[in-house]
Formats: sequence, C-alpha cells, structure tokens
Amino acid sequence: MIKKKTTKLSRKKTGQTKKKKTAKIKEVSEKKNKKKTAQKAVTKQQPRKKGPNAVVRDTHKKTDAKFLRDLVKIGILLSSENDLELLLDKIVKEARSFTNADGGSLYLRENNQLRFTVLQNDSLKRSLGGRALKTMFGDIIIPISKKSISGYVAETGAPLNINDAYHLSANAPYSINKEVDKRDNYRTKSLLTVPMKNNSGEVIGILQLINAQDNGRIVKFKKSHEDLIMSLASQAAVAVQNAQLTESIKKSNYDIMARLLTAAEYRDTETGNHIKRMSNYCAVIAREMGMPKNEVELILYTSPMHDIGKIGIPDTILFKPGPLDPDERRIMERHTIIAGNIFNNPDNQITKACRIIALMHHEKWDGSGYPNGLRGDEIHIYGRIAALADVFDALSSKRCYKPAFPIDKVIDIIKKDTGSHFDPDVVEAFFTAFEEIEIIRNVLGNE
Repeated sequence: MIKKKTTKLSRKKTGQTKKKKTAKIKEVSEKKNKKKTAQKAVTKQQPRKKGPNAVVRDTHKKTDAKFLRDLVKIGILLSSENDLELLLDKIVKEARSFTNADGGSLYLRENNQLRFTVLQNDSLKRSLGGRALKTMFGDIIIPISKKSISGYVAETGAPLNINDAYHLSANAPYSINKEVDKRDNYRTKSLLTVPMKNNSGEVIGILQLINAQDNGRIVKFKKSHEDLIMSLASQAAVAVQNAQLTESIKKSNYDIMARLLTAAEYRDTETGNHIKRMSNYCAVIAREMGMPKNEVELILYTSPMHDIGKIGIPDTILFKPGPLDPDERRIMERHTIIAGNIFNNPDNQITKACRIIALMHHEKWDGSGYPNGLRGDEIHIYGRIAALADVFDALSSKRCYKPAFPIDKVIDIIKKDTGSHFDPDVVEAFFTAFEEIEIIRNVLGNE
C-alpha cells in the first residue's frame, strides 16, 4: 500500500513539473514573438540599411529614373513644336519647373552677340504685371565676352552655377548689373547658366535660371539640377535649330509668293493695296474666330494669292470698264482654275493654303458659287473667310468698272447675303472685329 501511494505522489509531482515547464516555454515563446513584432514595427518605420548610404542611393535611383522619363517627355514636346516663339517659351518653362526656379531667361546667338528672347519671372510678374515685364526688358543685346555671366558661358561653353550673384569670386571676370535689380526691387541670388549646344557642339544660345526655391527660401541650384538642365539645353538646341530651319523655309516660300504678286502688279495696278487690305481682313476674321496664331499667320500670307490666276485672263476682259457679258464672265471665272493649277500638287501647308483660297474664294454658302458649286462646310474655312474679305474690299473700293460704295450700303449687302453667299459664323466674326477692319481700310486706302 505504501509503495502505491509513493507512486501516485511521484506521478503527481512529475505532472506538475511538466505543466510548469510547458508554461515557462509558452511564456518565453510569447516574449520572443512580442520582440519580433516590435522589431518588425521598427523596421517598417525605419527601413533596414545595407550600408551607410543605402537609403540615399535608392532615392537617387528613383529621382534619376523620374528625371529620365521627364527628359524623354520634354524631348517629344519640344520636337513637336515648330513655332519658334512658343518653343522658346516652353524651354524656359520646363527648365524652371524642373528646378523650381523663380525666374528664367533665354538668349539666342546671333554671330558674336546674344539676343534676349524670353523672360519669365513669377515675382516680377506679380509686382510689375506681364505686360510691364515684357516692355521693361524689351530687345536686349549682349556681346559675347567674359565680362557678363551669359557672355562668359557662351564664349567658354561651360555652365556656371552661382550661389550668390552679389558675392562672386574675386577672380571672376564676369559681374552682374545690380542696377536692374534695384530698379525692379528684386534680389538675384542663385543663378544657373548653361550653354545650348547643337549636335556639332556649337553654342547657339544660353539658358539662365534665377533663384531656386525651397519652401519660400532662395537656395543654390543642386549639382543634379546642373546635369539635368545641361541635358535639357542640348535637346532644346536641336529643337530650336529645327524650328529656325522651318521658319527659314516658310520665309522663303512667302518671299516667292511676294515676287509672284509683284509680277501680277505689273498687269493690274489695283492689285497692290487690294491684296494688302484683303489679307489683313482675313487675318482679323481668322483671329476673331479663335484660330491659333500659326493659322492666322498662314491665312495672312497666303490669301494675297487668291487672284493670282488673273495673270491668265486677257486684258480686254480684266480691264473692261463696264459689265462683262456671259462669255466674258465664263472666261473671267477661269482665274480660279488657273490659280488652282499654279498651286497644283501642294507638298506643304503654305502652297496647300494658297490653292484652297484661290479655288474656293468665289464659292458661296448656298452652293451657287464657282468653280465647283460647293456649299456650306464643303467650302474650306479659309475659302469662306477669303470670300467675305474679298467682296467687302471689292464693294468698298473703287474699281475700273465701278466707284466705291458707301460703307452703309456695303454693310447692308453683306447682311442681306449672309446665309446665301456668306457663312453666318464668318460674318459674325467680321462684324465683331469691324472696328479693326475699318482701321485697316482707312490706313491702306480705299480708292
């Protein structure tokens, strides 16, 4: 009996010991789990470092990748812009956006000098206003020499990243004109000036950024800014040269057209002032209708070609002092076809616009015009604008077959023919801008 009791007690103790051990193990395990959970929480708040600069390197990788993507986007944006003025403005705007600069300017190289072409400055715009800003800084030319910051960069081809423009190195050959700041109550401090180099390494311009911002404070431009803006400036230089080439080709085309018109004036002395007035009327109407600047310019320079086909019309009909008979009228109407043939198979927007206007300026809104009896929107908007401008000038000016009509009578005719001869929207734009139309008519003569 005694042995049995002992065995029972022993088993009881052993069971209690096992329970204590299990509880102890559980307690230790819970502590370890809590420690691991706490470590994970800390790890989430403060990323584990593989080395002293690991986090910095990761941030730089992300920043570099973003800069690269943005540069590609800007390259596409710049290459798609052919209007030189708009392109230059976009270059400065994008460069300022990258660096958070308060201001920026751009100079284009002309032989041994730099021409000031773009100025943007948020602070000055607020204090002076946009118009005043353009007026005050007008047409500035700077010699390319080491005496000025922009001239130094243009001559050396090396960028300058200046911490404080008022405290330059004693050895610096360049200086800043503080009087300009004093006049405008402005403080130029940090400056980043970079050359715009083409594919041949030639400096074709200068891009300058002013006063990098950080939470309202003026700070120095970073080294990363310098590298980035150098890359942007290289892309910009190529885009600028492409736009300049486009501009040169466009001017050449306009020059050829001007010479054609000069040849036409030898036959018809009335042509000169008529085409000047008519083309300016077209531009005013186009602008009033909300057309973009490049289209307004296009119609201004191509609408003078509307009657170039008259060089193929016999003098006896062209200069007949009285009304034309039906046969003569049919021959006169051929001038639209002749002009269309002159500008046949156009391979650029200028000759294409010339052809449209020459062929369609005698079409009518209701389809009763010539040469093809087009109606409504079948007539290109350039043709509809030219139709009204041409008729207005013909009615309000003296011709070999009629005197100039009083302006009130001309207005009544146009109103009566709205919806039949003329596009109502074009007529609306014409009368909205009529004050400007009248200025053109008076300045360029209406005899």
